[in-house]
Amino acid sequence: MEMREWSVVAGSFAGFQLLFSIVCPLLSRALAPGYSRLAPGKHTEWNSRLVSTIHALIVGLFCLYILWFDDAVNADPVWGDPRLVKLNVAITCGYLLYDLLLLACNWSSMGDSFFVCHHLAALYAYGYVLSRGVLPYFANFRLISELSTPFVNQRWFFEVLSYPRSGNLVVANGVAMTVAFFLVRIAVIPSYYSKVVATVGTPAFTRLGLGPQVAWILSSVCLDVLNSIWMYKIGRGLYKVLANVVRKGEGGRPEKQNHLSCSHVNNHLD
Repeated sequence: MEMREWSVVAGSFAGFQLLFSIVCPLLSRALAPGYSRLAPGKHTEWNSRLVSTIHALIVGLFCLYILWFDDAVNADPVWGDPRLVKLNVAITCGYLLYDLLLLACNWSSMGDSFFVCHHLAALYAYGYVLSRGVLPYFANFRLISELSTPFVNQRWFFEVLSYPRSGNLVVANGVAMTVAFFLVRIAVIPSYYSKVVATVGTPAFTRLGLGPQVAWILSSVCLDVLNSIWMYKIGRGLYKVLANVVRKGEGGRPEKQNHLSCSHVNNHLD
């Protein structure tokens, strides 16, 4: 890994820590009156989710730029010029390290072994991108999934502020969350794996060696199995909420409402 990547990782780690400790509390107190009424433990998770949203927007939008305009990466998905992708991955690695430290410091309230495994696996896979510059197209493609994270976090903000789940804003965000999740995590699966199939067995693929090959294929399959399970639960939750809204509109008695998605989705999508 070159000094530039190390500098970006370190700068990203420090920047997200600064956002969490200073910027997010100030912004939240100014823009969200309900923030000050939350319990201290909720402040920690609120700030962490706001940082998560900022990271997701930075990385996700950068991914779209690379996908649309980086001809070198699109022309050679395995060994194309990785400079922009390495920059984006380094930002994400800094964020993952910050988040691991946050989890360790708040393990009693936020600790989750699944989350730790996810972060460590991601750091392992991204390490190949940063150290060897391999698979830039595929690394960039995976990071597009971050664009669904702001809607998941916004759902938590509404919930902790006690917004009614049948309220217009909550339902609208639930629909947007479901659509965004489907578009960036599910609808892209055929395109992604068609590129994978076209790459496997080529000389470029062989040059990777066993380590990067296993890390790439195994992590991709595991993530997409999880994404498919989460998509089902999100869709099922949204259906129940919309059905309840329609029932209320028709004058019927609303059923006890469920979350738009399971707690694991709310905690793990970042």
